[in-house]
Amino acid sequence: MKDFVCGMEVDEKSAFKSSHNGKTYVFCSVGCKQAFDKKPENYTKNRQ
Repeated sequence: MKDFVCGMEVDEKSAFKSSHNGKTYVFCSVGCKQAFDKKPENYTKNRQ
């Protein structure tokens, strides 16, 4: 899976996850997760 914030390939078992509009997103780090959580629409718009 791809981290929607930085584009890095991430294992789906990553500890860093968030849900938005019924979909789960995984992240490479807590920093990417926090950036996504602040404004998920910035990362999911036109990418779902």
